[in-house]
Amino acid sequence: MTKTYLSTFVNSFLVGVHNALNIKINLLSLSVLCMLLGFFISTTLSTIPGQTGDWGIVGASIIVATYEKVSKQMYYYNQPNGYLRTVIYNINSIKIGIIYGLFVDAFKLGS
Repeated sequence: MTKTYLSTFVNSFLVGVHNALNIKINLLSLSVLCMLLGFFISTTLSTIPGQTGDWGIVGASIIVATYEKVSKQMYYYNQPNGYLRTVIYNINSIKIGIIYGLFVDAFKLGS
């Protein structure tokens, strides 16, 4: 009798885990790819304009302005459901990747 309760519990648990992973796996993998893209962009932003040395302040101001605009769009406005919301989340993931990459570059320069 306990074997049926245990097997029912395990089956329902596995079905729940499968359903949870099946729904969110596409958004999660796309977010990770967008963060990696942001990391690549930050590496590009910190090396190419940094060769001349005169684009540092302009590049930093563009990055900060873009960062603030994306944050305002993400957290301040009410977002519609559907495709536009997914696009905004992906742009936010790219933003997070850029900031993470710039911090990693700063730590590399500091050591």
